[in-house]
Amino acid sequence: MSAPVDTVDPRPEAPPAGRSKRTAGFLLAGLLVALVLAGGVSHYASSEPDGLNKVAIDKGLDQHEKDSATAGSPLADYGVEGVESERLSGGLAGVIGVVVTFTLAGGVAYVATARRRRAAPPR
Repeated sequence: MSAPVDTVDPRPEAPPAGRSKRTAGFLLAGLLVALVLAGGVSHYASSEPDGLNKVAIDKGLDQHEKDSATAGSPLADYGVEGVESERLSGGLAGVIGVVVTFTLAGGVAYVATARRRRAAPPR
């Protein structure tokens, strides 16, 4: 006589009540922190070259560098084209970057969870 086989339900369980509100609150708080950092605090970042750029300059490697393919884009050089104030231009570029990043990440997460829901058998 063979032993009974335990079956595992492959369907994901529904999150406990309140979990989705906590997740939404956490994401909103993260978005607000990112917007404050990108929009306001980024102005105080150093304009000096980072370590890799500094070494390239010191070794003369910067003589061979080429412009990026996106050098003429509206957000090139961490600024918004057409905005005269350097501080406002940099802050807007940061805010736009955060919004685009969160939107793309949210879209990917939505598609991934929608696929998983469709693939799960009905309860």
